[in-house]
Amino acid sequence: MKNTPSLELLFTQLGLASSPAAIELYVRTHQLKANENLHDAPFWNKSQRDFLISHLVADDDWVMWIDELNQQLHMDASKLARPA
Repeated sequence: MKNTPSLELLFTQLGLASSPAAIELYVRTHQLKANENLHDAPFWNKSQRDFLISHLVADDDWVMWIDELNQQLHMDASKLARPA
């Protein structure tokens, strides 16, 4: 049986802790700059980066969750970028 992609499963695929608390902590402690691409983040190892890029290029079922992760890791940047 194939697992349906989800944010939790994405974290598992990336070799990261995938409980809701672990995801929340990861997101809070790995915020990216506004102009920083998700796959260029310095905290990914080669296999994690390759996983992200290959699924983005394939535009498969993972893209929605990779985009979600990208948005969450840019939350601080988007708050700073908002016009007053």
